[in-house]
Amino acid sequence: MRGRPSDPASGDAFDRFFAVFSAAPSRVLLADYDGTLAPFRSGRDIAAPYAGVAELLSEIAAARRTRLVLVSGRAVSDLGQRVRWLRPRPELWGSHGLERMTPEGRLDAPPVSRAIAELLEDVARWTSARGAERLFERKPYGFALHERPDPVRYRRLREAVLARWSAPACRAGLVLGPFDGGIEFRPEDANKGRVVRTILEEEKREAAVAYLGDDATDEDAFAALRGRGLAVLVRSRRRESAAAAWLRPPEELRDFLLRWLRAEPAAPARSGKDRR
Repeated sequence: MRGRPSDPASGDAFDRFFAVFSAAPSRVLLADYDGTLAPFRSGRDIAAPYAGVAELLSEIAAARRTRLVLVSGRAVSDLGQRVRWLRPRPELWGSHGLERMTPEGRLDAPPVSRAIAELLEDVARWTSARGAERLFERKPYGFALHERPDPVRYRRLREAVLARWSAPACRAGLVLGPFDGGIEFRPEDANKGRVVRTILEEEKREAAVAYLGDDATDEDAFAALRGRGLAVLVRSRRRESAAAAWLRPPEELRDFLLRWLRAEPAAPARSGKDRR
């Protein structure tokens, strides 16, 4: 295990972050799921974490000294299914921050407008008639078209989707956004930056906060964290990003999580009364 990333500037950013980590009043680790904690697969239902990552996250969660927050463009119910192995349950944010589920299982989410609900029904029928269900993902507040299940068919269908559904989606209040491996129509105010801003409002300013992400959809979160924490790009190849540091998965990601785990302050000793 190297312990430090191959990029020297990122290593320096991590050193500065962990220099004040243990003394911070609280610690918060936010992470995107697909592409960050789990490699992309051709099927969304088989997305599993990189080797060793589940074990380290489970240790961090079990220690209960870090507020663990998972963020995704998936519906929060779908995200919950992907991380059933994680106990105690972390805080989950789905639909790019529109849905929030507490560790106790309480869901906070706005109602779906009639315009969006009707649009999603129409899009689902249109997609089904073309036998393209594998490429289509219906979400609570929008829909996505995925490339990985069938790249050739995706390229043909993408143009048809844009031509047929861009105007109706706009009328329903949705905007088009690309992501790594597809396109998505979602509400304009749905972005991962709102998750970071909410968490920062709930924590003391001196809290040690880090966000791990890989995609263009994580850039809003990186920007929201600027000056308040550590934004980390997790990708095999670096790209232009608002993140201050870069990790190559899976080894450097595991190294970071292990360093986080080891840097957490020891739990306070329990009194004799607590041990009963």
